[in-house]
Order: sequence, then C-alpha cells, then structure tokens
Amino acid sequence: MPSTPDVPAGETPRRVGIFGGTFDPIHIAHLILVEEARYCLQLDQVLLVPAGDPPHKQGREVSPVEDRVRMCELAAAEADYLAVSRVDADRPGPHYSADMVELLQQRLGAGVQFFFLIGLDSLRDLPTWHEPARLMRSCMLVALSRHDVDIDWAALERALPGIRERVILLDMPELEISGSLLRQRVRSGAPIRFQTTKAVEEYVYRRGLYRT
Repeated sequence: MPSTPDVPAGETPRRVGIFGGTFDPIHIAHLILVEEARYCLQLDQVLLVPAGDPPHKQGREVSPVEDRVRMCELAAAEADYLAVSRVDADRPGPHYSADMVELLQQRLGAGVQFFFLIGLDSLRDLPTWHEPARLMRSCMLVALSRHDVDIDWAALERALPGIRERVILLDMPELEISGSLLRQRVRSGAPIRFQTTKAVEEYVYRRGLYRT
C-alpha cells in the first residue's frame, strides 16, 4: 500500500478520492463514476480537480478554466462529499498528476489516504506519463473499467515494477456520454438535458459555451 501520513494512534486515515479531468463540461457519466467509487471504496470525500493546462490536450481549444471550475462547483453541489480543488487551476502549467497529488498532500496534511481515479486506458498508458513512479508512490491508483480496453499486466509491470500492488480495479457502469459529444450537441442545437446536471446545463447556455 502507498505510504500514508502519520495518523494519531486510534484514528483512521480519511479516505479521499481525486478525480482530475478537463471537465469541458462535467457530465452525468463523471458523476456516476464518482458515486460508484465513493460507495465501493468507502471514500469520505472526492475532489474534482479541473485541469488548468492539460498536457494531453495541447493544441485543442479548451474552455476557460474559470468556466470549467464553475461547472464543477455546480455539479459538486449535488453531493455533500464532493468538493472542487483549484490546485491546478491556480498555478501555471502544464499540469502533471504527480505534482498535483503531492500538492494536495501538502494542503490536506496528515491523516489522509489518497485514491487517484483514472480510466483503464489511462492506466494502460501510464508509463508515458510524467514521472509515473512518483505518482504511484503517493496514492492508490483506482482504474475504472472499460469494455474496450485490455491491459497487458506483464508489460505494465516491466515498465513500472510493483504497479499491480498499487492498483484497484473497479467495475463501472459504462455510459456513452463524453464532453466532446455534449459540445457537439450544443453546437448543433441538440438538447443535453439529463446528460449533465440542470445547473451545469443552464450555465452552458447562459455563458454561450460551445456555440462556435
């Protein structure tokens, strides 16, 4: 298991999930995954972390970070265990997950065990990330299943020795909803009702996001 900050005797570490993403916009599939992870892992809190300058989205137009943060805040209001962290939004990029988790550890202090939520495709590609071994040391990796992704565990273990012991696999319901699909629907005038929260839907239209 990853190292956990020192906790006073007799106290149980808080279990905090970290779910980072572009969230352009945040949608119902994100929230269902978060709820399932909270239930299965008995998390005390889940932090939504909008990426300020996502390195894997370089060259792609991304909505202003303040809009994406605000949409996450509106969605987080739906559940008392959800919160939004500006750890990436308020610092210059590009932003890497290993840095982000360590910053959260510094801010939240002792007594927290972190669970980093990623897709199975991201786990497969983890050796290509920035300092993946440092990320592994700082948290448990929670891989959310996808029917169209296979993992070569032997190859992954060769690239990142010990990774299998750092990964929790969660079987997740799959929904064919994505940020790109919602953006496309808004551009074409199609509805997005029930594919995100009502508050996020209203914000998208009020701000005129994704119109061009």
